[in-house]
Amino acid sequence: MKQLRPSTHLLLALATAICLIPCAVAKHPAKSADTTTVAEQYLLSAANQERAARNLPLLHRDSNLARAADQHAQAMARHQSISHQFPGEAALASRGASMGVAFNRISENVAEAPSAVQIHDMWMHSEGHRANLLDPAVDAVGIRVIARNGELYAVEDFARTVPSASLEDQEFAIRALIAHMGKIALASTPDDISAARHTCAMTTGFAGARKPTYTMRFSSGSLDQLPSELKTRVASGRYHQAAVGACAGSSSEPFTSYNIAVLLYP
Repeated sequence: MKQLRPSTHLLLALATAICLIPCAVAKHPAKSADTTTVAEQYLLSAANQERAARNLPLLHRDSNLARAADQHAQAMARHQSISHQFPGEAALASRGASMGVAFNRISENVAEAPSAVQIHDMWMHSEGHRANLLDPAVDAVGIRVIARNGELYAVEDFARTVPSASLEDQEFAIRALIAHMGKIALASTPDDISAARHTCAMTTGFAGARKPTYTMRFSSGSLDQLPSELKTRVASGRYHQAAVGACAGSSSEPFTSYNIAVLLYP
């Protein structure tokens, strides 16, 4: 048994770096994200057995997370060492985002040992790794194991994934929540929607000819609940119309879940 470095890496405020190193190592043949080795299958099965025994939600394998794990496992095998970030390598959150993972929570376990059985056992006997593996808030995992010189270099990337939704679908969901409160009319003209979308992409101020009395921008990992302050405002009776606009994340935070602006008018 070789190494297991403390590796809890839980991100709620996400990193902004981009991938700066090659995502494959020439000595290791390219591997499809849809194929898995026996070691990787074992680690996923072992993780889900641990979670099932504690009535925790099971993890599903995410091919984009698997590509992110592969990128880092290649780097560990090349360095013949374990780390969460080597010089010149992007941080975990940026690795996940660069592979197309949509998430609002991400964490990682890394290890080096002669067998997958030893790796899982080491993770379960390390407080930080165990917490990552049993985190009830994550729902997906990507696992990559690379063999080199008699050692296995293993990476488990966990995430709370965010379902993909178009801007129109995001706006529809938020509009429905506001409409359900029955206190305010919803602006739906092209100019209103355009103003709300442009406002969403701005850091301050508002877009459009009409000045809103109140503007809220928020990011969320779900579309089933309004922020409490917004609910209070809508219910207050002080506003009679609302416009809703969604926008993509900024270039510095491309993986921020859903981004919404709500403009309230008198």
